[in-house]
Amino acid sequence: MSIATYRWVVLAVGTLAQAATATYFLGLAAVTPALRDHFGLDLAQVGALIGVISVGLVGTLIAWGGAADRFGERGVMAVGLLGAAVALGAVAFVRSPLVAGALLLLAGASGASVNAASGRAVLTWFPSTHRGMAMAIRQTSVPIGAALAAVALPAVAAGGGVPAVFGVLAGCCLLAAVAVVIWIREPPGVRTRDRAPAAGMRAVLADTRLLRLSLAGFLLVVPQFLGSVFMVEVLHDGAGMSLALAGSLLALTQVLGAAGRLGNGVWSDRARARIGPLRIVALAVALTWALSAALEGGPAPLLAVVLVPAAALAISWNGLVFTAAGELAPEGRAATAMAVSNTANYVAAAVTPALGGLVAQLTGWPAMLLMGAIAAAAALLALRGLAEPAMTTRSS
Repeated sequence: MSIATYRWVVLAVGTLAQAATATYFLGLAAVTPALRDHFGLDLAQVGALIGVISVGLVGTLIAWGGAADRFGERGVMAVGLLGAAVALGAVAFVRSPLVAGALLLLAGASGASVNAASGRAVLTWFPSTHRGMAMAIRQTSVPIGAALAAVALPAVAAGGGVPAVFGVLAGCCLLAAVAVVIWIREPPGVRTRDRAPAAGMRAVLADTRLLRLSLAGFLLVVPQFLGSVFMVEVLHDGAGMSLALAGSLLALTQVLGAAGRLGNGVWSDRARARIGPLRIVALAVALTWALSAALEGGPAPLLAVVLVPAAALAISWNGLVFTAAGELAPEGRAATAMAVSNTANYVAAAVTPALGGLVAQLTGWPAMLLMGAIAAAAALLALRGLAEPAMTTRSS
């Protein structure tokens, strides 16, 4: 098989691996009633149980990124996916929520290996002229994995209970691990150890360009998660729209956001730029969210016409940041740089829903929508004057 063909195999396996981790990072929310009954939890407790997965992820992303740069993505992804499979499989046999929480923490920490390592695989196999599109395809694996889990897991829980749910999740990770071992390889001529200097981590954390890019991503997560978490409430509670219609519009937003990720990836490849398109997207998010804030309280259809594309735009930028982080990275530290960027995103994702809910509760929905606009405008400022990464055809 030619190199040009094999790179698509690597992308497919990386996308599968990322989707497998998304099934439990995001998919477990679809079976919270079953989890509550099985472990004897209230709403706050089941939220905490699911939340520990993200705690494990945030705490280990940078370490996994460094390991991928040092040892290559194949071993890192395989070990991480196998660890996640073992941890998830063990949850099927416990009834203590504390033990289950510890195992889910381990599953999150193990699955974090895929976030940075699969991105590095794309950067090392794809030339710069196709990286944006390839990374965008990889980034769609998260909503795809979450959507499949949301459809399948409730049926699994109804038929076999919570143990069956965790058995299926473990099986997904195990299948992905096998695929990684069989098909993930370093590109010809790439020697990982030669490309990961010991001082690489310090170089990443000392690079002001990467820190500014990570800050921009952190700020853009704010409107992204405000839209994902509160759009139904804004349209239903704030504008009087029916719950069914508001929920359908949220689903439409996710589809449009995924399409936007692909479109932005292709756009950045053709423009041979990442930061320029990212600035334009950030500006569009700021303007549409500000307009949504101004329209809140008016006719529901008019608000929806603006808020749906605003929320979709707020989903569409991730691939641009992730690709730029890898291309800005010091030699041999692409996975570490992407892990730093991803860590900033997950921290923002953890704090945004609580902060947004507090702002809405104290000052109303328009203020919360304006909060998204202000965050996007601040991201645009963080990107001001930031030079484009060098888009060469060599591996990163």
